Amino acid sequence: MSSIKTGFIGLGLIGGSLAKAIRLFVPGCTIVAYDCDQNTLANAVREGTVDSVSSSVDDSFLGCDYIFLCAPVSANAAYLTAVKPYIGSDTILTDAGSVKTDIHRAVIENHMESCFIGGHPMAGSEKTGFSYAKAALFENAYYILTPEKNVSPDKISRYKALVEQIHAMPLIMDCARHDEITAAISHLPHIIASGLVNYVRSSDSPDGVMRQIAAGGFRDITRIASSSPDMWQQICLANHDSILKSLRNYTASLKEIESLLEEGDGTKLREYFSEARDYRDSMPDRASGPIEKTFVLYCDLVDEAGGIATIATILATQNISIKNIGIIHNREFEEGVLRIEFYDGTSYDRGVASLERHHYTVYTR
Repeated sequence: MSSIKTGFIGLGLIGGSLAKAIRLFVPGCTIVAYDCDQNTLANAVREGTVDSVSSSVDDSFLGCDYIFLCAPVSANAAYLTAVKPYIGSDTILTDAGSVKTDIHRAVIENHMESCFIGGHPMAGSEKTGFSYAKAALFENAYYILTPEKNVSPDKISRYKALVEQIHAMPLIMDCARHDEITAAISHLPHIIASGLVNYVRSSDSPDGVMRQIAAGGFRDITRIASSSPDMWQQICLANHDSILKSLRNYTASLKEIESLLEEGDGTKLREYFSEARDYRDSMPDRASGPIEKTFVLYCDLVDEAGGIATIATILATQNISIKNIGIIHNREFEEGVLRIEFYDGTSYDRGVASLERHHYTVYTR
């Protein structure tokens, strides 16, 4: 791909990561950015992520091949009027939000259909902000494109090529279908995780014993409840129709398992859990989805002084970085005494191999 000029409106986790990925994988690119946070802009310049910054959406965005709207979901549409004068005939206008119908509706109202291709890189983190942005965030992640009907095939092909260049995997679909899918596999899980945490919180005793022993599996399946409340408030309001549909269907499925429990039907209960296990096990393991993948192993550890330090030293000598490490006190649903989390799949694979070479019993999932 020849040298391109790319403009960013918003440099949070996603916008910042996209800018870093383009900087890394697109030689000779020029990147201009606007963000309401001046410290973010200063950091982006200091790190060399962007070439220039602007205090507003202005002439700096003239001549861009791509303009990415990476503000919060509720704010992206508000920038359409501001950016419209700087869009050329070859410019691709896109966004990075996890809800698509609203932004497409606003694009049509502003008569910008010929340049807009909605974008949703299905990767993220419970962390937010430019300080957590990284070029590798989209590695093997699905990147959904939702082009307006008047967009030329050439623009769609160019955008697909850019997505592949930053090591993501493009998928093209209708914006309404996108919102139905993300409601079920991304938005609903966040609601369920938050609901489960709030249920335990309200059920806990004054001495907090439930919080004390909640570990292992409970923390894993509710990890995404640590995401930004502001972001999820906006997502729920923007995609409320699709989320409500998924939530009602999920509620109906809970009623089904409630009936099985009331009836004490062991055969159907086993079938329920078996079908869930088989379907989950059929999901691809390496492709990234909308909820950040964790790379965690568990291993047995003899209770003796220096045990954790020894493991840390083994991994350090192999230049394997550890993201988190800790003792598992509640092992009702976990194997192993020690939980070790890595930053990426490569470090995870090397960590497993290194510990097994030193005769540790390692449990993987």
